[in-house]
Amino acid sequence: MRHGVVAGGALALALMSVSVQAADLEAGKAKAELCAGCHGENGVSQTENIPSLAGQQDQFVQWPLVFFRAGTRKNEAMKPIVDQLTNEDIRNLGAYFASLTPAKAPPDNDPDLSRKGAEAAAGRRCASCHLDSYAGTKGVARLAGQREEYLVKALHDYKSGQRVGGSQAAMTDVAYPLSAEEITALAHYLAHL
Repeated sequence: MRHGVVAGGALALALMSVSVQAADLEAGKAKAELCAGCHGENGVSQTENIPSLAGQQDQFVQWPLVFFRAGTRKNEAMKPIVDQLTNEDIRNLGAYFASLTPAKAPPDNDPDLSRKGAEAAAGRRCASCHLDSYAGTKGVARLAGQREEYLVKALHDYKSGQRVGGSQAAMTDVAYPLSAEEITALAHYLAHL
């Protein structure tokens, strides 16, 4: 009897592993060619107000794609791309971008502004979700080394309620009380980590 229970348990584990398909990095890399025009070669954006995806958390890449595809989050440039994506494509893209080396932060040309940004980050407890390194975790964005002007725009969009989908409620609560000066300093600090 005991041998039968062990064998049954092993069969159940084997069946579960078949139903949970691992992401395919090569398929993600091939599909990422759709993304390169805006998000850059190897996920490092060279375009103003377009985020770098290299080194982002797997789930963080996936969720915005799902929200764009569902129409919960709106972006005219993203809509025709996400309409082509299957759930498997989204899973593969998340894994692929997470496997890439993040963009290298530029040299900090304004340490005083970074100090003010660090104070704003501590005051808003940004590290409680984004981690002390600001590398993000699971469905929470990597902020370290992200494009500065993109971070400014994203924080203003959260503050005004224009950005919806995903972590909108938490980020709106964080961004709403920020002054324009704090947003500028916070974005500068994070972009140069």
